[in-house]
Amino acid sequence: MNTATVIILVSMVVLIAVIVVAIALIRIHMHRKRVQQLEQRRNDQVHYAFIVNPSKPSAAQTCTKIREFCRERGLGETMFIETQLDKDGRACTQEALERGADVVIAVGGDGTVRTVASALAGTGHAMGIVPIGTGNLFARNMGIPIDDVTAALTIAVSHGSHRVDVGRLQLLDRPDEDHGHAFLIIAGVGFDAVMIDDTDPNLKKNVSWLAYFVSGAKHLFAPKYHADVSITDGEGKPKTLRQLEFRTFMAGNCGQIPVFSLMPDASFNDGLLDFELIDTDGGLIGWANLFGDVVHQTITKKAEQSPLSAHSKIDQMQGRSAELVLDKPVLTQVDGDMLPETKHLKFTVDREALIVRVPLGE
Repeated sequence: MNTATVIILVSMVVLIAVIVVAIALIRIHMHRKRVQQLEQRRNDQVHYAFIVNPSKPSAAQTCTKIREFCRERGLGETMFIETQLDKDGRACTQEALERGADVVIAVGGDGTVRTVASALAGTGHAMGIVPIGTGNLFARNMGIPIDDVTAALTIAVSHGSHRVDVGRLQLLDRPDEDHGHAFLIIAGVGFDAVMIDDTDPNLKKNVSWLAYFVSGAKHLFAPKYHADVSITDGEGKPKTLRQLEFRTFMAGNCGQIPVFSLMPDASFNDGLLDFELIDTDGGLIGWANLFGDVVHQTITKKAEQSPLSAHSKIDQMQGRSAELVLDKPVLTQVDGDMLPETKHLKFTVDREALIVRVPLGE
């Protein structure tokens, strides 16, 4: 073997060795890069917190489905926090955010959704909803399926969302309270609050929202309420109405309830609340007229009374806030949750303060 051949062979061996080393170095570099990318992806993963109302009959079964759903889709960063008698959805959500949650998913009824929203409003964190309550009115208004856990979860972990107004009810004669009570659907004072407060919980479990009608029938002839009402309209102009007489005064963010439309003009993201003052006279005739008014506006989709109505009144107006000073303490409610009696209260709205995961196209 001559010298030239040796040189060529040695050169080839060296070249092969260089190629092998280069490939090894490239592989090491690519491996390190992949690890870095995976770590970055891990840091970018969404951390989900599920706030669960364990008192709901289907809560345990629903949580099992949620865990299976998360496992199948590789959603490893999850936490479950249950509400308790002394720890509502608001406190649970604050804990979840402190523990690093990015998206908080309410698993319960309107009460759980309301209290979770109360803590999330203004934070920039999105809220998902897995409805397992009896009414689920906010989920219905948002187009979220109420009888399909998998579909609701798919929506909750997607990126389709709406910015939603959050109503607040402040009890001004209770200075010890540190926040306004949030509502997403309807808050009210008077007959509606008394009706909700007196509803049989067992009957509600069996016949859902129809139980409210049974309770309401017991209070049709209760005394009316009187209040001075100051409303600030959408342009910021105040108007005060003295000694109004009414059966109930409500503020709505969403106006649709099962079957009926209470506030056809209500929009969940217009920065306004829809105020509705309801009154009747003439005994059962007045209540029958009122029912006809609700049916009329449900069909026409307009905030107006039936032309046949004679013994009922539905005055509807929009505004940024409304303040009531009553002549005696009365019960109030927010999305079906009872608050203490009050003589001085104020409704306000936080425009588009809440991000809610909804079906695409809703």
